[in-house]
Amino acid sequence: MFEFKYWPLLKKLTLREIKSRYKQSFLGLFWVVLNPFFQMLIMSFVFSTIMDVGNLGVPYPVYLYAGLLPWTFFSLSLTSSMDVFHSNSSLLKKIYFPRQVLVLSTLFAKAFDFALASFIFFALMLYFKVQFSWYILLFIPLFALHFLFTYALSLLLASLNLFYRDVQYLFNLLLTLWFYLTPVVYSTDFFPEKYRWVFKLNPMSVFINAYRQVLLSQDWPNWGSLSIGVGITFLLLVFARAVFDRLQKSFADVV
Repeated sequence: MFEFKYWPLLKKLTLREIKSRYKQSFLGLFWVVLNPFFQMLIMSFVFSTIMDVGNLGVPYPVYLYAGLLPWTFFSLSLTSSMDVFHSNSSLLKKIYFPRQVLVLSTLFAKAFDFALASFIFFALMLYFKVQFSWYILLFIPLFALHFLFTYALSLLLASLNLFYRDVQYLFNLLLTLWFYLTPVVYSTDFFPEKYRWVFKLNPMSVFINAYRQVLLSQDWPNWGSLSIGVGITFLLLVFARAVFDRLQKSFADVV
């Protein structure tokens, strides 16, 4: 298990991850905001101008950004953490520390990006005069669940990818498919009722819909769907931890 005494190491690795990505960039941390913002502009033009997305209750750029931000955090966290054990091979061979710290530091760095990009989302809500309510406080526990699911999957993929390099390439393909099966650019209301159960089995659909419900609809999340998402998250966490514990003894030999 992760011990509190390793918090300084986690903090140092997280800061290293953040600084290394932007230290030679002219715009630096502005890329954290610009990337999802321009994605939102392009997708908003395509799906609201060229295609009819229907009445979503709020302006489409706000609706889209509320789904794009959590998806971006999820996808970038996974792709960045899958190779984290291999890229830190020298560190793994030299000293002992909980290996999951490397995965956590990557996710904390992406959470920092997520927090910065969220300011643009709230600015959009102000610009389009979307009402704020006390339900916005549920944003934090929802992100905690979202983070836990991302961590569990990241830990599993990072462990497997160290031994089987095809995992990274295969999952990148699956991630593209996963994006289109998640209501990032569309609403699940577009689908007939009999097909919507599919989205309840997709934790990312559950989390994105929950974000939109508390931020945009000023309402409680769907507790039935959220409970399924929570159940899947904890089952995945137990499985990922079991795989990680089984494989980590051989990490230093493989790298």
